[in-house]
This record gives sequence, C-alpha cells and structure tokens, in this order.
Amino acid sequence: MTRPEKQFGAPVLTPGIHGLRWWIAGLIFLATLINFINRLTISVLAPVITEQLKLSNLEFASITNSFLLAYTASQALSGKLYDRVGNRRGFTISIVVWSIASMLHAFATGLFSLNCFRFLLGLGEAGNWPGAAKVIAEWFPIRQRALGMAIFNSGTSIGSVIAPPVIIALQLRYGWQTTFLAVGALGFLWLVLWLAFYYPPGQHPRITPEELAFIRQDRTPAGVSLSWRELLRYRQTWAIVLSRFCCDPVWWLYITWLPLYLYKVHGFSLKQIGLFAWVPYVAADAGSLFGGWMSGHLIARGWSANRARKSVILFGMLCMCTGLLAAVAHTAAAALGAIAVVLFGFQTWINNVQTLPSDYFPESAVGSVAGLGGMGAGIGAILFTQTTGFVVDHFSYTPMLIAAGLLPLLGTGLLFALGGQIKRVA
Repeated sequence: MTRPEKQFGAPVLTPGIHGLRWWIAGLIFLATLINFINRLTISVLAPVITEQLKLSNLEFASITNSFLLAYTASQALSGKLYDRVGNRRGFTISIVVWSIASMLHAFATGLFSLNCFRFLLGLGEAGNWPGAAKVIAEWFPIRQRALGMAIFNSGTSIGSVIAPPVIIALQLRYGWQTTFLAVGALGFLWLVLWLAFYYPPGQHPRITPEELAFIRQDRTPAGVSLSWRELLRYRQTWAIVLSRFCCDPVWWLYITWLPLYLYKVHGFSLKQIGLFAWVPYVAADAGSLFGGWMSGHLIARGWSANRARKSVILFGMLCMCTGLLAAVAHTAAAALGAIAVVLFGFQTWINNVQTLPSDYFPESAVGSVAGLGGMGAGIGAILFTQTTGFVVDHFSYTPMLIAAGLLPLLGTGLLFALGGQIKRVA
C-alpha cells in the first residue's frame, strides 16, 4: 500500500510500512535505553567517583537529588511542552539537553560541578516520560496501549542490564571521563533516526490507510487543552500523582544504591558489580513486557479496561512487597533474587499506571497528566533518596529496604481509592 507524498511540488508514491506503530515504539524504546545508560553511569561508577572525590553517602545522595530536583520540575514542564509543540520537536529538545549534560560530566572537578551537570541532565531526561506516554497514546489503540508502554518501558530495564558491564569496561580501559563522553554521544546518533523517521500518524508518509484506521478505531475527540489547575481538580489526577509519589522511590532506591549496596554490604569488587548488578534488571524487563501484554490480553478476552488494569497493578504491588525479604537476606544471591522480584513487580505495576493518563483523559492532556505523575514520582524519590543517604551513613540499608517493601501497599491503595473506575472522565 502506498501513500501520496509531495516532493518538490509534485506528488510521489511512498511505500507504506506495515505495523509502523511498532517501529515507532521501537524508536521510543531506544531513546529510553539511552536515557537510562546516561542516567546510570554515575551510579555504576559510584565506587570510583566517591573514593576519588572523598564523598560520603549523604554527599552522593545530594548528587542524585540535584538530578531529581530538576527531573521533578521538568516532568510537569516537559509534559506541557510536548502538548504544545508536539512529540517531534519535544523529543529533539529533550535529547539534545540530556546528551550535552551527560558529556559535560567528563569535565567535573568536584562535588559542585557534578551537582550542576546532574541538574542539567535531569532537566533533559525528564522529557522522555511524558513524551513517550504521549507518543504511545497517539499511535496505539486502547487495547494495545499497555503493550506499547511495555516496549518503551523495557528500555529502562535493558538499559540497566547493559549499563554496568559496558560502563565498567569503558572505565577500566579509558577512564571515567571518556566513559561520560561516549555515553553522551549516543543521544545524537538516536536523534538522526528520530528526525528522519518520526511524524504524527496523520502526517506520516509511510503509514498505510489500514493502520491509520486501526489506530483511530476507538479514538475519542482530542478535546480542548486543560490547564494544570483544571487537571488538578480531578481526583484521578491525584490518584496518579500520589501513587507514583509512594511507589516510584522503590525503583529509585535500587537504581541509585544497588552498586554501592553490593560494594559495601556484600564486598563486591567493581568487576563483580559489572558481572552481577544487571541481573535484577533482566527480571524488570520481563515484568515490563508481562504487565503490558497481560492487561492487553485480558482486555482482548472481554475484560473491561478497569478490571484488567487493576488486576495487573495489584499483582505488581504484591511482587514489590518482596522487598521485605531483601531486608533480611544474608547472602548476595538471596538479596539479588529478592530485588529481582521487586523490580519485576515494579515494572508490571508502572507499565499499567502509565497508561492511566490516556485512559482517563483526552490526548490533548495526556502529556500534562503524565508529567504531573512524574513530578509526584520525583518528589517521592528525592525525599527517599536523601533519607537513604542519612540512614545508611548512621545505621544501615535495612530500614530503607523495609520501607521500600511497604510503600507499594500505600501507593496502590491510594490509586484505587482516588482513581475509582478506570474510564474517560474528561
């Protein structure tokens, strides 16, 4: 099938790409993977950087929180930006900012400069999440939306799998400064693909008429743009914000502290961290794909979106509570096993929660609601990360692992109580 495309004033025929939406999801997956490799570089290299710069756990937490402070504010701002300028321009802005910021880490000379560069990285990286939610809502019908979210979300897990061995190999061979330059350059390579390939469905020269009709089959009118004040009048918005405030810190605990935890509690060398720290993220990737597939599968079997989403979210919550076992694990293998179940559960949970903005609200508001949810997640992560640094310096990791095992109960309870039935409300 072909679609007409104008070139130099004359219509030409461009062959359509069957299943184009899956290729678009693949592009967002790559962006997310690159995003996480850039983000995790400092965590993987924490044993080297903290020793060279003589940083305490609390000071290392401040570096993470510089990132999270900007990341939190930028989630809401980026969501509004994407709703106004569109996904093509929005992603371009985000990835240019975060790639430059990542490369600047190579020139850090101390705590202050690291904090500045982490702040800039957070400003750019935050845009990936409301932007990705908006792309998936734009390109996928309701029953496939969670699976589309799973594909892009798996970039966080695969990025976390790839990051430790790749980053440590680069560091051992070239040093940590060159490592930051190398991972920062990845974003510019992705940008070439994005600008060459991405357009909205109705404007894409390679989409087939059949796929365009399939995408739009259950589409409701885009609706008018809603301000933050208007969105915050809906309890469904607060359900997303508060649930992510409670549950996202579980993910941040492990992606921030796992290398240092293995290094200080279980005596892992840098090489052992590279060999084993990726294991829980394989489970996280499986959880992302499982969560996306399962809710779509249940909807296809006749379940309502409300019943399907909530069932999968509840299952993910129960898996996250396994973090309580990590708190009492006496061996590295047992701890990694428990953490793997936690991350499987979190990705199952978050993959469905991130579909809720498009379940509750029109397309014109998806980026903004997703951004507000990300802001709630960021605030929770800042508080939890700073608390972790203080508690680990003065006590141990155990209290924070116990807290991380209980927070999913609170977050999911708030989500169900405030969100009510999952259906369009605006």
